[in-house]
Amino acid sequence: MDNSDSSSSTVGSSDQPTTTHPGKQYGSIHTPASRVATREREDPELEANLPYRTLSANANLAEYTTETRSGHIPGPVEPNGQHRYKLVTFVENDPENPKNWSKSFKWYITMVVAATCFVVAFASSVVTADIEGVAKEFHVSEEVALLTITLFVVGFGIGPMIFAPLSEVYGRRIIYGTTLLVAVVFIIPGAVAKNIGTLLVIRAIDGIAFSAPMTLVGGTMADLWRSEERGIPMAAFSAAPFIGPAIGPLAGGFLSDAAGWRWLYWLHLILAFVVWVLITFTVPETYAPTILARRAKKLRAETGENDYVTEQDLDKRPFGERMRIFLIRPFQLLFGELIVFLISLYMSVLYGLLYMFFVAYPIIFQKGKGYSASITGLMFIPLAVGVVLSAVCAPCVNNHYRKLIASYDGLPPPELRLIPMMVSCWCIPIGLFIFAWTSYPWLIWVGPALGGFPVGFGFIFLYNSANNYLVDTYQHQAASALAAKTCIRSFWGAAVVLFTNQMYDRLGYEWASTLLAFIALACCGIPFLFWKYGEQIRRRSKYAYAGEENGDVEKVRGAGEGSGGPILREDESDDDDLRRARSYVSNP
Repeated sequence: MDNSDSSSSTVGSSDQPTTTHPGKQYGSIHTPASRVATREREDPELEANLPYRTLSANANLAEYTTETRSGHIPGPVEPNGQHRYKLVTFVENDPENPKNWSKSFKWYITMVVAATCFVVAFASSVVTADIEGVAKEFHVSEEVALLTITLFVVGFGIGPMIFAPLSEVYGRRIIYGTTLLVAVVFIIPGAVAKNIGTLLVIRAIDGIAFSAPMTLVGGTMADLWRSEERGIPMAAFSAAPFIGPAIGPLAGGFLSDAAGWRWLYWLHLILAFVVWVLITFTVPETYAPTILARRAKKLRAETGENDYVTEQDLDKRPFGERMRIFLIRPFQLLFGELIVFLISLYMSVLYGLLYMFFVAYPIIFQKGKGYSASITGLMFIPLAVGVVLSAVCAPCVNNHYRKLIASYDGLPPPELRLIPMMVSCWCIPIGLFIFAWTSYPWLIWVGPALGGFPVGFGFIFLYNSANNYLVDTYQHQAASALAAKTCIRSFWGAAVVLFTNQMYDRLGYEWASTLLAFIALACCGIPFLFWKYGEQIRRRSKYAYAGEENGDVEKVRGAGEGSGGPILREDESDDDDLRRARSYVSNP
């Protein structure tokens, strides 16, 4: 967040940003003007674990990423030149620091949040298995019944705008627990609904409530794992939101054939209740700012000194002002930044394709080939296998990136993040063309089913690459850039469900899918566009990071583990400190 985002804290701050060595400051660092680069980060989309969105631009985030012997670092400099406040930090090898927890416990939390993510994604698609049953029972058209999907996905776009900033103020645990409880409670009226109105209302509420875990899970992963440990955990996390939609129609097809559409909601309820119990009663708070805020409050009570604070305590801006900034900035980026707009457009197309499949598969296999809902669900298996395989390959892609950036002295250009996208983008149109021209009713099921494999395989690479590129390009505006992408993506994904039936009726099975394939093919040009012109676009951008004409002036800002880098300790040498400071530069 730059200075235009918000007013400064009422407490003064030093003119120079501090490194994670308390009390030490470094001047500007110059790099060649030809290199418009960003801080090296292994998984930059995980930057959500620091409160960039709700703190002013002069906040010292080193507080949350530093371990010190004393348990605090000097606060901002007062007008009289003195350090009045003590910013509370973790102590060395602090047992309350989530990154210091045992690997087995961190893996347990990882699997719980990944399972939660899976259940939420599963919930979005499981009801597609028997849309026809809902339409018949309530005597409504199939388009009206499809609103149960649309309203749920719309909630995915609205919820993050609310829950993301709330989690930065109140922590992750309370948001997980309360939203999942609301979601669980409101599934019940859906299972016993007597009219379509009830069903639509509860699906809208559940979509908003279930969006919270999807919003927070990436930050939770960054809370737990150091950058060098994240490869395999990230693979597990990345697959969950994409496997869920693929498994939903598979499980839902058999269940709806056997017990009717209401049991889809009962199954959904059981799974959601299990993950709510696990995440509420077995997963502690992992968000460092919240943990340290509680510690600061305890220190003030024990010592009687009010100098023990966190950056959140020093930021006196009204909560409403912080929320206003958070709500407005995504739309400024979406409609004012070409990179955000086109990447969001591409992700919207992909998200729309995913939800179109939930309607297209029943059209091709049930209406066209006469299969039951359960057999149609089996056709999603290649899609799920493609997702799993891409998740398995994700650490290899990440290692390749680490080798590429070795020659950039810790300052790689964001465009390196586009390489996986430029390779995998072709998988989507290839899969769609296969799906399109093997979907004749008289052909065997193998063709259209296998068409889902390359689509599933390409999704994770495209999704992660897009996130990484946005975060590397916009750095401390990254949360707003990702929010803009999520919002437009969710609304488009919700809308396409409503016209998929009509599109297939008017264009025919083959040409409807071919139209989607050509749209996906046209979008393949986007990563190549930014590969060639991305640096020029960033130089002209108001919000993106770009070097100045007469030298790339980058100020060291206290950023460490939360940004994908190692925690710096007080006992590290000056050379190590300065070397690492060069790697964690940002747009001040």
